[in-house]
Amino acid sequence: MAGEHVILLDEQDQPAGMLEKYAAHTFDTPLHLAFSCWLFNQQGQLLVTRRSLGKKAWPGVWTNSVCGHPQQGETFEQAVTRRCRFELGVEISDIAPVHPAFRYRAVAPNGIVENEVCPVYAARVVSEVQPNDDEVMDYQWVDLATMLSALAATPWAFSRGWCWKRKIGTPPGADRLCCASARVS
Repeated sequence: MAGEHVILLDEQDQPAGMLEKYAAHTFDTPLHLAFSCWLFNQQGQLLVTRRSLGKKAWPGVWTNSVCGHPQQGETFEQAVTRRCRFELGVEISDIAPVHPAFRYRAVAPNGIVENEVCPVYAARVVSEVQPNDDEVMDYQWVDLATMLSALAATPWAFSRGWCWKRKIGTPPGADRLCCASARVS
């Protein structure tokens, strides 16, 4: 999205300025605010996406449903809804925080660094997926248990920006995600 910015944070996770999104993501990315959202369908399956090859960070890798950056004056719920519409063409409901205090730093294979305070949300998809090709090259609906098993067996096949790297193969708040899956399905 043209004109998107990231909200820079200080070491106490307090707002410390703004920077254009693409200028912010470099080999030395400053700490900034983001979010991650795991989307579930009526059957309780998780939507996983494969990032477009044109993406600056983690091109072509499998990742969570949607990630993004809240804009100044925007709530996380508004930001999640905006990115779901833009990246996936979907409407969502029942947005719920799963891991509100997640923070991570990860280096993509191309050297681009993610350095984010990244609250994790879960939500329910209430329309058909119509991905934006500039953002998503593929997607699949999977059972959460199957996804967690695949992640444990082949962590290199997935982006570390999926907010799961606290323990190998176990996303922070996985127990809450299972509950969220049941709640939104």
